Amino acid sequence: MEHRLRRLSRRPTREGLARLLLLSLAMKTQLENKVAIVTGGSGGIGSATAKKLLEAGAKVLLVDLNQAMVDAAVKRLESPSVVGFAADVSKHDHAAAYAKAAVEAFGGVDILFANAGIEGVVKPLVDYPIAEFDRVLAVNVRGPFLGIQAAAPLMAKRGGGSIIVTSSVAGLVGSSGLGAYVASKHAVLGLVKAAAIELAPLGVRVNAIAPGPIDNRMMRSIEELASPGNAEKVKAGFTAQVPMGRYGKNEEIAEMALFLASPRSSYSTGGVFLADGGFISQ
Repeated sequence: MEHRLRRLSRRPTREGLARLLLLSLAMKTQLENKVAIVTGGSGGIGSATAKKLLEAGAKVLLVDLNQAMVDAAVKRLESPSVVGFAADVSKHDHAAAYAKAAVEAFGGVDILFANAGIEGVVKPLVDYPIAEFDRVLAVNVRGPFLGIQAAAPLMAKRGGGSIIVTSSVAGLVGSSGLGAYVASKHAVLGLVKAAAIELAPLGVRVNAIAPGPIDNRMMRSIEELASPGNAEKVKAGFTAQVPMGRYGKNEEIAEMALFLASPRSSYSTGGVFLADGGFISQ
C-alpha cells in the first residue's frame, strides 16, 4: 500500500503533461472556424454559452431584443470574435436578418443556439391573458421555428451543423400557473423532433436542452410572480424538489450546449438532454 501511495504521489511525467496540454488545446480549438448564433444572448444562459463557444474557438453572433443589453453583453465577453445584433426572434424578417448578419460578419452559420425565451405571467389558465399567452408562444415556439428556417439552409451549404433549442423541465411535466410557458416548452420538443428527422439528411443535428431551476433572472421572476413578496419561500420550495439540493448554474447549461454544438455529440439528434439536478426523476 505504501508503495502504491508513493507511486500515486509522483509528479506527472513530461509525456503526461504533454498529453494534458494537447487535450487542453484540442478543447480550446474544437470549434475553430465555426460560426455560432446565440439568441437570448444577453441573458444568463446565453452569455455563459457564448463565452464557452468563444473559448472553444468559435465566432459568435449574439442576438437579443434590446440593443443596449446586447452591447453590454458583447462588452463583457471582451472578444474580437463576437458581434451583437438586436432582433425580435418572433419576427420572420428579423430572423432572416440575424442569419444574414452572421454570414456577413463571419462567412456562414454552423451552430444555432435558439435560447431566447420568456416566462410570461403566473396565473391560472382560466384567468390567463390571451395576449400574454400569444406573446409567450411567439417567442418560445415561433422564435426557434423561424431560427431553424433561417439557419438550416446556411448550415447545409457548409456541410452540416448543430441546432440546439432551450426547452425546460416544463416541457416534460406540468406546472400550475405557468400554462403558457409549459405549453410552449412542450411544443418546442415536438419541433426539435420533427426538425431532427427532416434535417438529418443535410447533416444538420437538432437537439433540445431541458434545464431545471437555474439561478438566474428568469427564476427570480417566476419566484416573485408566484408569490409576490415571498420569493425566498418559493425558491426554497423549488430547491426542495431538486434531489441535488440546489439550483443549477448558467455555466452548467452552457457546458451542455457546448457539448451539443461540438463534434463530441456527432451521433446525437432529436434528443432531449436534461440538466435538472434530478428534478423530474422523483
